[in-house]
Amino acid sequence: MKIKLNVNSEDYTGDVEPRLLLVDFLRDTLGLTGTHVGCETGSCGSCTVLLDGRPVKSCLMLAAQADGSRIITIEGISKGEGMNRVQKSISESKALQCGFCASGIVIAATWFLERNENPNESDVREALSGNICRCTGYQPIVDAVLNASKEVK
Repeated sequence: MKIKLNVNSEDYTGDVEPRLLLVDFLRDTLGLTGTHVGCETGSCGSCTVLLDGRPVKSCLMLAAQADGSRIITIEGISKGEGMNRVQKSISESKALQCGFCASGIVIAATWFLERNENPNESDVREALSGNICRCTGYQPIVDAVLNASKEVK
């Protein structure tokens, strides 16, 4: 199938197998390996990307379904300005350990903070409920997102 999409502000047109998952297209075809393949069932959130401005789990979507869409992966989330405020806060506070979940958490938290500039802890926990981290116990991640919310965009 022929598809056309914009990924991290770059246009792509080409052929894909009808059964190719979006996560595999991003990783294997475009070489954007920051989007991780975790559970392959949509439970862990490691494969989260922004599709037309909304977070989606790319392991649950076919590349062909994204035809005509604008996608932002972890490689494009900071808009070329180094790390964004969520990435900086997570890094500075050492909120993550192994980092496997990091790309999905950063995508979800960035999207969330663009819509909620003054969240409380409960808001952050709800926003990240679709992302699993097996290392941290979540409190450092929640604290980092709350700290990022206080930073100027």
